[in-house]
Amino acid sequence: MTTLLQINASIHSGNGQSSQLANQFVAAFRQREPGTRVIQRDLATDEVPHLTAERFGAFVTKPEERSAGQHAVAAYSDTLINELKQADVIVLGLPMYNFGLPSQLKAYFDHIARAGVTFKYTATGPVGLLTGKKVYVFAARGGLYAGTPMDTQTSYVRDFLRFLGMADVEFVYAEGLAISPESKAASLAKAGAEVARLAA
Repeated sequence: MTTLLQINASIHSGNGQSSQLANQFVAAFRQREPGTRVIQRDLATDEVPHLTAERFGAFVTKPEERSAGQHAVAAYSDTLINELKQADVIVLGLPMYNFGLPSQLKAYFDHIARAGVTFKYTATGPVGLLTGKKVYVFAARGGLYAGTPMDTQTSYVRDFLRFLGMADVEFVYAEGLAISPESKAASLAKAGAEVARLAA
């Protein structure tokens, strides 16, 4: 049985355009593979705390030396990481806010990047431990950024996922959503066709 983890990063929860594209893909994927188990994580309704010195300290403290509070922080991070470990397929709904990632997604990334757990350092460099997964990223933007220096998301997300061992990453873009109704309709139609192709 395939396990799919869907992560929506929009502040608008399921109403965001990136979330809706991700939802379309998951629905089509489940139609193709009816037995798929879906784990959903909505970063708007289940907000991940931003990283602090105290939270980071919990990650790097040996388990037997952690305080009760540190155990709780590490356990929360472990929950997020276990969802990733279980997943064969990961679907990320990714809006662009002010030329970057949503801060809640960055907080999520900060809680899943843990040395010795999701990656390890070796004499030849870091090695990701979350391997053998397929990732689909559905990126929604108000303007036109893909392929330009202003697209700060694509390389960052791709590099971060690769760092954790997830190298098979595919992006679908819906851009120009704020330019005009016509631009929005055309872009969403193009992205929808790409969703259907990927899920076929």
